[in-house]
Amino acid sequence: MTSGMGSGGGDGDVPDNSGADTKVRTLADLARLAGVSAGTVSRALAGKSLVNAKTRERIQALAREHGFRPNQMASKLRSRRTGVVGVVIPLGHEKRQQISDAFFLTLLGHLADELTESGYDLMLSRAIPDGSSDWLERMTGSGMVDGVLLIGQSDQFDVIEQVSASYRPLVAWGTCREGQHHCAVGTDNLAGGRMAAEHLIASGARRLAFLGETLGIEIEERHRGVAAAAAEAGVDLLHIPISLASAEMGAQIKAATEENEHDVDGIVAASDLIAMNVLHCLHEQERRIPDDTQVIGFDDLPLAQLTMPPLTTIRQEIAIGAKAMVDKLKARIAGEEPAGLKMPPRLVQRGTTRPV
Repeated sequence: MTSGMGSGGGDGDVPDNSGADTKVRTLADLARLAGVSAGTVSRALAGKSLVNAKTRERIQALAREHGFRPNQMASKLRSRRTGVVGVVIPLGHEKRQQISDAFFLTLLGHLADELTESGYDLMLSRAIPDGSSDWLERMTGSGMVDGVLLIGQSDQFDVIEQVSASYRPLVAWGTCREGQHHCAVGTDNLAGGRMAAEHLIASGARRLAFLGETLGIEIEERHRGVAAAAAEAGVDLLHIPISLASAEMGAQIKAATEENEHDVDGIVAASDLIAMNVLHCLHEQERRIPDDTQVIGFDDLPLAQLTMPPLTTIRQEIAIGAKAMVDKLKARIAGEEPAGLKMPPRLVQRGTTRPV
């Protein structure tokens, strides 16, 4: 007497009549071995409840015994999914910045962990727009990915908006503006910049400098936050553009700190990496930190607490943001429309600023 779903094409508990040395290369081979239909085998290996538990377990045990693994590519083709997510780093604002940038690697690592746990492979691309607006369409229209994650918006906000109007499974790390099409997850950079400046001012700084290029959207907002706090407090603010490309950053910071040695007593760095280079240059110039000059970074990368003295910084919740990006992308792949997420920044006070 057989049991189970009739639609399985004979998925009852038929005993295994084959020898242990039977070659099992296809679903049909395993189906003959189990005495059921290929459809029943497919459903059983996928864990579908349409096949009764006893039959499902027997088929899965036979598959393990014979080292059978379903053709994942064929399964993906049937579902019209690739199982791959594209991760793109757009660098329109700084073409010489590299993937080895500490912030990129930190966020990329968290994204890779989340994607792997969700069953996706990752395809990484470093995009240099260079006057062309089709850099994103080349990825979204390739047919090789189920969705796209952007690490930053660079200076490409309008391009991302245009593409996202017709390509929905796209999520960016970056700025959330009211009314924008594309889904973005990121920190409130305006509030973070203001928080950094207010902390320096409250701890006695009166001649501030913001170090960083403002061509990218996020850093431009950080600068605006610093400028607003400085204006309200009536303190001086000097903007010194510093490249995000590590090959140029050190020399630029060295020149800037030497030139403005006596004009600045509080520095807001656009990133932790810039702040770490500032600490190195000030140490070489025998400036006391934080007594002579206070320094605050932005990101709270793992290395921030290992500098001497440990770096005060504005924390971005990178791990939480990475999980939110992947969760929202999965929802969009499924046809849902989740909203973006603007996370609050948090001051992490360490040794490069004076206590308030």
